[in-house]
Amino acid sequence: MKELFESVNSILTFVGPLSDFFWDFPTNFAFYKAIPILGNFSLAVIVLFGAGIYFSLRLGFIQVTHFASGIRMMVHRRTAETGISPLAAFFLSSAMRVGPGNILGVTGAISVGGPGALFWMWVSAFFGMAIAYTEATLAQLFKEQKDREFVGGLPFYGRRLLGNRVWVGVLLSCVYIFYALMCLPAQGFNVVSSVGAMAEILTGAKIATTSSLYWLTAAVVIFATGLIVFGGIRKVTRVTDRMVPVMAVVYCATVVALIVANVDSIPYFFGAVFRGAFTPEAVFGGAIGTALVQGVKRGLMSNEAGQGTITMAAAAADAKHPCEQGIVAALGVFLDTHVICTMTGFVVVMAHAWTTQAAVWDKAGKLPKFLLSVQQLTPVVSFHTIVLFLLTLCFCLFAYTCLLGMISFSEIAANRISQKQSFLNGVRLVGLFVAAFGILVNIAGFDLGNLWAFSDLANIIIVYFNVPLLFLGARYVLQATEHYRRTDGASFTGDLVGIQSDCWNHKH
Repeated sequence: MKELFESVNSILTFVGPLSDFFWDFPTNFAFYKAIPILGNFSLAVIVLFGAGIYFSLRLGFIQVTHFASGIRMMVHRRTAETGISPLAAFFLSSAMRVGPGNILGVTGAISVGGPGALFWMWVSAFFGMAIAYTEATLAQLFKEQKDREFVGGLPFYGRRLLGNRVWVGVLLSCVYIFYALMCLPAQGFNVVSSVGAMAEILTGAKIATTSSLYWLTAAVVIFATGLIVFGGIRKVTRVTDRMVPVMAVVYCATVVALIVANVDSIPYFFGAVFRGAFTPEAVFGGAIGTALVQGVKRGLMSNEAGQGTITMAAAAADAKHPCEQGIVAALGVFLDTHVICTMTGFVVVMAHAWTTQAAVWDKAGKLPKFLLSVQQLTPVVSFHTIVLFLLTLCFCLFAYTCLLGMISFSEIAANRISQKQSFLNGVRLVGLFVAAFGILVNIAGFDLGNLWAFSDLANIIIVYFNVPLLFLGARYVLQATEHYRRTDGASFTGDLVGIQSDCWNHKH
């Protein structure tokens, strides 16, 4: 068996370099790299950041003007006979957005780009809110009804915007399903390993990954996931409705306790972040380019604005107006980056372990760097144990909600290929099998790192598919937004923006 895994890994050695090439293009060419300032930015960063600025300007900074109304929409509880409520869709999308990347991605960005990367993460997320609004509104405009559910998202609006060609929807569905399948193994093992880590914290003893605890946890995780995802999108949202608020509140409350315990370091935090983003030395020394690139890349990849990977949740909502869910989606980006990622930033920057424990910091991976930072801020052993347990619990929940979201969104995307229940159950089963396979391989101590690199490759491919579609569909979003502002969200029909839609052919 070991020989088989090693053979698979060796065959797929091309995946990592190929993924890096697409993410870094064209900075991997000397002539482009030599261009002042611009040479620091890859096409992916330019596309995502540029799209955020463009849509913010065209939409009149709707992420600001309708921020308060978005909060009111979420506070107002609404039941949905068809589909799910806007709040349930918000929690479902947050289940995907708020993942391990909120810890690992932020730590990685700061370790490469310095504290200033966090500032540019805030900036990119601010503009990313406009992208999220655009893609979520498109998902609502072109959603379709299936029994008592709505299905839609990237494969659906992509097909409609490109001449209603069947093959376009099928291709986009396959791209997303491929992306999700490649992410599932790592998320599954993150859940199981987090449970093992919590057990170690409670017992004070080292537990091997091959122990019965890991195997039993894996079985429980796989069984519970199967029960939830085979129950359909409504059952998934009942779980995410409960888990997302808990994990967000526990994580923020725990970090706030750390901040209060280290209140003297707060001025250092803000000073380091803004100095790293704006000092003249950084500008002329090129460090600002590194900070900006890391902030933009990690920020937008954490909140997933522009990838189209969250749009299935937006389409599932029974919104009264398409723009409602766009506003709610923008708030999802705010929660992910300006709240959750900022909490991680506080821990890493306030501890500044790269100066106090440079030798350990340089050799450590992303998660060990974060845990090292936590240790720096909690010198009291009993307090450190409690904080470490709570943060590990949050990491576990982050990973598990991602696991549920990826299988559920794959099922929704698969509706663009076929709505036969046998086919959709097959997609669910494949997702569950891949997650189980990844968990068991990791428990057994084997490495399939090159296989998991497919997720990074699929990630950037989705961006290059999705962002052009957003520009193509911008006129529909702008018309819908104008109607929403003019009528304060009054009844909407598809003919108001020139589209035919069975979901919007009657007054809402």
